[in-house]
Order: sequence, then C-alpha cells, then structure tokens
Amino acid sequence: MEPELQKKTASPPGIWEIFTTWLLLGIQSFGGGSSTFLLIHQACVGRGWLGEEEFVRTWALAQISPGINLVKLTVLVGHRLRGWPGLVAGVTGLLLPSAALTVLMTAGFSVIRSQPLVQAAMKGVLPATIGLSLAMGVTTAQPVLARAQKEGRSRLGLHLAILVGAALLMAVPGVSPLVVLLLAGAAALLLLAVIPVRAVPPVERAPDEPA
Repeated sequence: MEPELQKKTASPPGIWEIFTTWLLLGIQSFGGGSSTFLLIHQACVGRGWLGEEEFVRTWALAQISPGINLVKLTVLVGHRLRGWPGLVAGVTGLLLPSAALTVLMTAGFSVIRSQPLVQAAMKGVLPATIGLSLAMGVTTAQPVLARAQKEGRSRLGLHLAILVGAALLMAVPGVSPLVVLLLAGAAALLLLAVIPVRAVPPVERAPDEPA
C-alpha cells in the first residue's frame, strides 16, 4: 500500500468541477499569492486530486519558468487532471473573478483610500501574508524532508543545508529568485551525484492490519 502522502483519487474531476473549484478559489483568494497558493494546495491535496509530493514537484516546475507562478500552477494542475479542457477551465475559473473584482475594487478604493479605518486595515495585511507564506513553506517542505529522512541522515542534512542556504540567499538584497533556484538545482544535482538515491523500504503492516 502506498504511503498516505502519495494517495490520489482513481478518477480525475470533471471539467465543470475544475472550473467551479477554481472559480471559488479566485473569489476567496484575497491577500495575494500566499493565500491563493494555500487554497490551491487544499483543493488539490485535500480532495485527493494530487499527492503531496506530486503537488510539490508541480509547484517547483511552475517556479522555474517565466511568468506568474499561480497561473502556471493552475495550468499544470488543470492539464494534469483533464488535459487541455482542464487547463482552460482552471485558468478561466481562477482569473474571471479576480479580473472583475480588481476593476470594481480599484474604482472603490480610489474613493475611500484616505479613510483612517482603511489605512489601518491595510497595515494588517503584511503580517498576515508573511504568516501564510511561512505556514505554506513548512507544509510543502515536510514531504520532501520526510523522504530525505528515510533515505538517511546524511541526505536529510544536505537537504536542510540547501534549504537554509536558499533562505539566506533570498535575504540578501538584490539577489534574484532565479539565481537562488539555479543554485539550489545545481546543489541538488551535486547531492544526487555524491549520495545516490536509495530505495525506501515499503511500510510494513501488522498481520491483522487490513490492506
């Protein structure tokens, strides 16, 4: 039996379900990238459409190509689930509410932006966004680190070193995220060359445990 993180449904969702799911994500995705990413993660992994590790790989692939990461993630997930129709349904559902709301909110905000209550609310957005980013960073790192731990302490230590090194580089002013991704990819290739991946033993079940 596969580990829990790898499980996904036998049949993918329909086109209408993909559209309505991403339409609701687009309506709920206030706060920018971190909140939308959290919602997409919950929809894909929580419903069993993708396994945790598969979602992390898809997110990593979205980040190494130019463009808006969340749109690219939607493209990859939609195509993975239902091909080109799923891609169109996901992207349309995601962008339709945000485009309409952006036009309306921009017009409204230009009228009330000088109000003290509005300015106070805007100051609370930044810490909330940082908290969401940290929470999702921990969530997406867990399956990768769990896999590395099963492959040995040395591999886990090197994974943590790459993670810490990438975080330190991102803290340096003027360093492009592309440079960080390229260096992290080179470090991962070196890691595979130095410590090859070894097979992880299957999870053993008790004799009376059901399959």
